[in-house]
Amino acid sequence: MRDFDPVRLGEYEADAWVTYYQRRWGAFLRAAVGMVRVGFGMPWPATIRGAWRVLRANQAWAPFPDNDPERARVLMRDFYRDVVHSSEESFDPDRAATLELNWWAAHRQMQHGDADKGVEPLVDALTELYPYVYSAPAAAVRPAAQGRAEAMRTSDQWVADGKDPASPAIAAERAELVASYTLLRDAIRVAP
Repeated sequence: MRDFDPVRLGEYEADAWVTYYQRRWGAFLRAAVGMVRVGFGMPWPATIRGAWRVLRANQAWAPFPDNDPERARVLMRDFYRDVVHSSEESFDPDRAATLELNWWAAHRQMQHGDADKGVEPLVDALTELYPYVYSAPAAAVRPAAQGRAEAMRTSDQWVADGKDPASPAIAAERAELVASYTLLRDAIRVAP
């Protein structure tokens, strides 16, 4: 979980974002399987179960403005429980799920609410999640959070521009995610 391939993880997450906004749930599930396997290194049964939970949590979160954040949080709690059971990590899955949903909410606020605040609330929320899950100093993971938030801003512009599957914004988003995950991997490798 601390030595993932940032290129593959960034590619899978970019695919997940594109398919999420296109509401292509089968393709989203395939991307989620890749994200869970590469990002957390869980064995195959846990990977499949975890990806299913990530899919269902995203489906609960997706409707705007009438989503089901509590259902999404419960599904992500169960996902993080699988992460803890499949790794040597010892964080509280309930707290991790709450922090996960905090960044989802910060992103939604940036996307549909107060964009004037920029990416900082989203960066702050990611900077709370990463140190909790990876036991890394916040200062060490903040550049990765900044990069991922910038990738989300690129994705949001792609959505606002009509979700063209041939848009160069997708390649830009993918590159930003790869750079962000490279920073995160390098920061957590040295964490205790």
